[in-house]
Amino acid sequence: MRYISTRGQAPALNFEDVLLAGLATDGGLYVPENLPRFTQEEIASWAGLPYHELAFRVMRPFVTGSIPDADFKKILEETYGVFAHSSVAPLRQLNGNEWVLELFHGPTLAFKDFALQLLGRLLDYVLEKRGERVVIVGATSGDTGSAAIEGCKHCENVDIFILHPHNRVSEVQRRQMTTIFGENIHNIAIEGNFDDCQEMVKNSFADQSFLKGTRLVAVNSINWARIMAQIVYYFHAALQLGGPARSVSFSVPTGNFGDIFAGYLARNMGLPINQLIVATNRNDILHRFMSGNQYVKETLHATLSPSMDIMVSSNFERLLFDLHGRNGAAIAGLMDSFKQGGGFSVEQERWTEARKLFDSLAVDDAQTCETIAEVYEQTGEVLDPHTAIGVKAARECRRSLDIPMVILGTAHPVKFPDAVEKAGVGKALELPAHLSDLFERDERCTVLPNDLKAVQAFVSQHGNRGKPL
Repeated sequence: MRYISTRGQAPALNFEDVLLAGLATDGGLYVPENLPRFTQEEIASWAGLPYHELAFRVMRPFVTGSIPDADFKKILEETYGVFAHSSVAPLRQLNGNEWVLELFHGPTLAFKDFALQLLGRLLDYVLEKRGERVVIVGATSGDTGSAAIEGCKHCENVDIFILHPHNRVSEVQRRQMTTIFGENIHNIAIEGNFDDCQEMVKNSFADQSFLKGTRLVAVNSINWARIMAQIVYYFHAALQLGGPARSVSFSVPTGNFGDIFAGYLARNMGLPINQLIVATNRNDILHRFMSGNQYVKETLHATLSPSMDIMVSSNFERLLFDLHGRNGAAIAGLMDSFKQGGGFSVEQERWTEARKLFDSLAVDDAQTCETIAEVYEQTGEVLDPHTAIGVKAARECRRSLDIPMVILGTAHPVKFPDAVEKAGVGKALELPAHLSDLFERDERCTVLPNDLKAVQAFVSQHGNRGKPL
């Protein structure tokens, strides 16, 4: 399997090199040169498989030539063996044909664990084989940071620096990052928003001279391995609901477009998906594109669903690449237009093609709270604000009541007590046993200004397990 850049000017790489490269040298994102496709009979034969075995079958084509089957199977068994639920990603029914796919049974109670528990193990495997050491600089709007730290904290050849927007993540999200100590773990609170953090990461990839020769690796969803791992649970959910003999629809809370892009890939790999709903909060750049062909950057607002407080959706570039016939020059031009002018539209026929599969809705904080309260009254289930947005979007945008609708449950509600309290839900939420003392733990975090040079100087000074790079 070879991977190419969405901007067409970077060399094609194998999986191992893509894992370590993250962003392509031309500023683009890596995608498979050719997407594997499974027959309906092949997909049907996977019904009832344990999650790690299903994951092996779905992801094996992406790592062929880089990781032997036996090693990959072992990595996957270890990855999904740490999840608290035996099903790994159980489905919970809300009503007759509406389901929540619970993706929060991993160590940090968010869907990011599915990819980042795997990514940490893959990095360990590849770096040990190569005898290399790397630096991770990642940006988080809330959940990626703790999942990345949890997934990579035992990696012997990794130093990890996570940037989060100061005072713009929930207390549980922050503490899940700042209470994990290690010589190779560094939390940085940036006096800015998530887009500022994400821009710093991208700029650091573009010029890595501050690392003095050490390689930079991405844990954000620009890293192909993140997307690859998320494809699996679309197959997992569909198989439980009668797929591939019947189609399934999905509503996906998304800010960076990675999770829903994985669903788009699952469909292109042969899984019958009828509809993908982009569920966003007030920061609605994706909704404005899907509903009106306007991808225009606006002011970023803090909301009750902070993991989606994103205005520049990195992974959207991967979809645009397909919509433009995989024309790298066209994508480079679009991205340049966005950088210079803050927005763009695409040709009508390309937008119309996207609308055949995608619908969207933007949900504000008041509607989010109303949905949390409504679902609790109807079912006794407490939703986190991101999942509630997914439910609201599913109910507003659903094309067919006959086709099962799966809402991706992206986080445990205990991570967002403010939203649950504002919704008027009186049910006490308790942290799982392994996090029961979270609010008593010491924290370690460095607050830095919204300044790229200050961040890069900090990384250079504290890399290599506390020794300057």
